[in-house]
Amino acid sequence: MRFSDHPVLIFDGACGTNLQQMDIPAAAWGGCDGCNEALNLYAPEIVVQLHQSMLEAGAMVIETDTFGASSVVLAEYGLQQQVREINLRAVENARRAIGGRKNCYVAGSIGPGTKLPSLGHIRVEDLAVSTRQQIEALLEAGVDCLMIETCQDLLQTKTAMIAAFEILQTSKLDLPVLVSVTIEQQGTMLVGSDIAAVVATLEPFNLFSLGLNCATGPRDMASQVRYLSHHWPKRISVIPNQGLPEVVDGRTVYPLSPEDFAQQMSQFVTKDGVSLVGGCCGTSPAHIAALSQKLAGVVPAVREVSA
Repeated sequence: MRFSDHPVLIFDGACGTNLQQMDIPAAAWGGCDGCNEALNLYAPEIVVQLHQSMLEAGAMVIETDTFGASSVVLAEYGLQQQVREINLRAVENARRAIGGRKNCYVAGSIGPGTKLPSLGHIRVEDLAVSTRQQIEALLEAGVDCLMIETCQDLLQTKTAMIAAFEILQTSKLDLPVLVSVTIEQQGTMLVGSDIAAVVATLEPFNLFSLGLNCATGPRDMASQVRYLSHHWPKRISVIPNQGLPEVVDGRTVYPLSPEDFAQQMSQFVTKDGVSLVGGCCGTSPAHIAALSQKLAGVVPAVREVSA
């Protein structure tokens, strides 16, 4: 089956928080402690192991360990000259994890970076150059789709989308482009845009899906998901945290059990017609396993979308 033929696509769980739980020796970071993307070069077996744990849990789509693999972010670790190499190796690691499994796909993860144009951190022109460099490497490596995720600024989102579609057109490639925005607990993106503004801004683009990820747990996303269900004409993704993060004894913890996470997520599919689901911060292979089991044989609800 093709990527687009599946009625429900189950994405993997968290990358960063799961890596933090692993016993990674100091040497594995290659002197770039905390740079998850550097592990693609210096300790690829760790990245492959994480991907495999998600696939064994039932994930169908693996997001590459490239959330911060643009020159803007990698410059903070002195790795800005290795954008292409890191993105190529990340896709290779995902493919190694998949091996001979059928109906499993690689999504090229493109994060928002650490500098937002609407806040004056970076010029749009510079952001476009950095984003294009990453997208070109991901496409060269052979991803099955592009996932522009954790978007906090519509100007940053549009910059990444325009770069993606221009490169795809020039390369004569036909790959799905997915966008996932982050809505904070107060009901807007970091720079203040609400879900209605997101839909109005992104609807003209030929996106495969639009959805939500990170920031909160599934329960706090319910109103935004409901809005998308009635106003977004294409597929919807929901990839939340393992509940709203809490600080306990100085540590960040996420409260939702795998069963509770799966139960809340299944409602989005059966009631709101969501067809792309997975987990963000905190979600473990156990959460993806529970989600996969809960959605076995489930078909998304039919949506009535307002004109």
